[in-house]
Amino acid sequence: MDSELLEILGIDPAYILIGMAAAILILLILVIVCLAKISGLKKRYYFFMEGQDGKSLEESMQAKFSQLDAIDALSRDNKRRIAQITNNLQIAIQKYGMIKYDAFDELGGKLSFSLALLDKKDDGIVLNAVHTRDGCYTYIKEIIRGESVLLLTPEEQKAIDIAIHGDKEEDA
Repeated sequence: MDSELLEILGIDPAYILIGMAAAILILLILVIVCLAKISGLKKRYYFFMEGQDGKSLEESMQAKFSQLDAIDALSRDNKRRIAQITNNLQIAIQKYGMIKYDAFDELGGKLSFSLALLDKKDDGIVLNAVHTRDGCYTYIKEIIRGESVLLLTPEEQKAIDIAIHGDKEEDA
């Protein structure tokens, strides 16, 4: 196999044959590596498609979507309940303040008290219990936005202030 072109270039045909054999060997190795990777991908694909318990992929996905629908319904129900609780808390008693005092200096023991019970808007009541030698008398006054239409005693006003501002109980 004599070629004028190879003689002009000074290339021995044996080198070309060896180079082509090396390229073929490299390509053969690459093909074997690719076949091994494809085999692994096929195994994972079939495992994924069949499922662990023999379920089809479609059945698995339907089950997951059913779970998502159930979670979505539960989430909507929880949001509705939270909104209802939030609305209920607007009118629930959230603040209180109490003052214990001696209505009459001769009794001692600070058995009388004023108790303010207010909601978020500072609406509610103030309960005043006055302890005397003859008995205990209770009075209640309505509080609207932290104020009363009726005249408040200093102890009642202090109990309201404690409820609104969160101060600690102080004795009058």
